[in-house]
Amino acid sequence: MHRTHRSTCALRTRHAFTLIETALAIVIVGTGVVSIVSAQQAFFKKNEWSTHASIAERLGNEFREMTWRLPAHDPVTGTTFWGPEPDENSVEDYDDLDDFDGEGGTGTIWSAPLGNGPLAAARAVITNMEGWSQEVTVQCVDPFDIVTTVDDNGSDMIRVLVTVRFQAIDETTPREMTRVSWLAPK
Repeated sequence: MHRTHRSTCALRTRHAFTLIETALAIVIVGTGVVSIVSAQQAFFKKNEWSTHASIAERLGNEFREMTWRLPAHDPVTGTTFWGPEPDENSVEDYDDLDDFDGEGGTGTIWSAPLGNGPLAAARAVITNMEGWSQEVTVQCVDPFDIVTTVDDNGSDMIRVLVTVRFQAIDETTPREMTRVSWLAPK
């Protein structure tokens, strides 16, 4: 009977965990949970960035599509005006590329806070795009060195640059998301 008592005690001690084993198991499981949560957070950040990048490319290409068939200069007044002609008061009136460089050749900005954008290829404001803006500049460039800008009407080659920016609610300044540029001969 003495022998039976010993084997019963041995069985009891084998089925229990020590405090140190329990603490180690908690640390291992806790580390696993923290790493999964961290991985999910990284995924969400990357997903947000990729969503913003694709929206920015879309907004840049909307302008390219809008201006694809426009001449460099006004079909009636030619190179007399750089920027919108006096009778062109809205984007629906713009009939050439240099109109999009704005008054004084400083570019135009199309954004929700200004109430005029961002714009789609059909020249309509895209709704529910708070925080997004499209800045369009049109410049004459040297046809043999397209990175060198020249005076307005100083070249037969025009570069259109659309800079798309996004400003989140919690950000103080908009951040540049993409630039879309293309060349157009006069």
